[in-house]
Amino acid sequence: MKYAFILFSTALLLQACGGKTKTAEATTEQAVESLVTLTDAQLKNAALEITKLQQQQISSMLKLNGKIDVPPQNIVSISVPMGGYLKSTKLLPGLHVKKGEVIAVIEDQQYIQLQQDYLTAKAKLPFLENEYNRQKELNESKASSDKTYQQAEAEFRSQKVLTSALAEKLKLAGINLSRLDESNITRSIQIFSPIDGYVSAVNVNIGKYVAPTDVLFELINPTDIHLALTVFEKDVNKLFIGQKLVAYTNNDPSNKHECEILLIGKDLNDERNTEVHCHFEAYDKTLIPGTYMNAEVEVKNKAAWVVPEDAVVRFENKHYVFVKKSEKQFELTEVQTGISEKGFTEILNGDALQQKEIVGKGAYTVLMSLKNKTED
Repeated sequence: MKYAFILFSTALLLQACGGKTKTAEATTEQAVESLVTLTDAQLKNAALEITKLQQQQISSMLKLNGKIDVPPQNIVSISVPMGGYLKSTKLLPGLHVKKGEVIAVIEDQQYIQLQQDYLTAKAKLPFLENEYNRQKELNESKASSDKTYQQAEAEFRSQKVLTSALAEKLKLAGINLSRLDESNITRSIQIFSPIDGYVSAVNVNIGKYVAPTDVLFELINPTDIHLALTVFEKDVNKLFIGQKLVAYTNNDPSNKHECEILLIGKDLNDERNTEVHCHFEAYDKTLIPGTYMNAEVEVKNKAAWVVPEDAVVRFENKHYVFVKKSEKQFELTEVQTGISEKGFTEILNGDALQQKEIVGKGAYTVLMSLKNKTED
């Protein structure tokens, strides 16, 4: 029994030692697999370039989204101060209009009555003025009573007020007073476009009566359209007025539009974000209000360890560089990458690679040699 126990213990010991040996061999084999040695011919064909970590100022990219917006001062709602029936219009959504162009004709009998009242009041004014002046002279010479003079003065001034008020109503309706006389009274008025822009909405049709409170058309001046971006609370402090950015649509991401931040919201909504308004550096007619856009903003520069983009290779879903061990031998070393810009990639664990010689151009060729070695 004693001898059997000794034999059993010896067997377990040998098995344990054998397992450790195999594990050590596997570990050694795994370590060896990260090393690759190139022949003279391979070195010549690869034309490797050796580089080192270098420190550069890089900026992170903040990605935002939003839509094209029009500031209130660039949206014009067209209405008729005195109402009437729409006689004619040629407007359609999307149509371009010029400032001063006739965009609609409105007619109503009230315009006839208004012109009649104005011309009648205007015609009476000279008579009442003369009567006022006559009574004034008579009163000064004590030839007429104060009551008669005061009555003449009141009638003249009342008629003057009435004429002025009717004139302002006609101006409000768009009727030209300098051309108005008893021979050209009109039943219709013209509506003119106050801006150069585009029609965004048409809310009426021919023959419809429109009240003063009704909006007939909406016009947009697109030369000052804005990009309204949604920015989360954590990113607001990364932005500043005057900051540059680029914006693009989902349909045409290669067409970049340069913008500048004009306004940054000062309050947060229930979703903890605010709006940032940006101005387009150049007006593009294809940009339509309401279009959704993406934007990229470079934020705060920082010093970082970087290597040329060619130096970083991807292998089994990880990033690596090849560190030079000797003239012909290179070691595959895992790295943590950050931002890539202008041909360089940030190495987050760069402190461990300082002063190390790293393969730049040709790193992919070295990786292929390592893969071939592994397969063999």
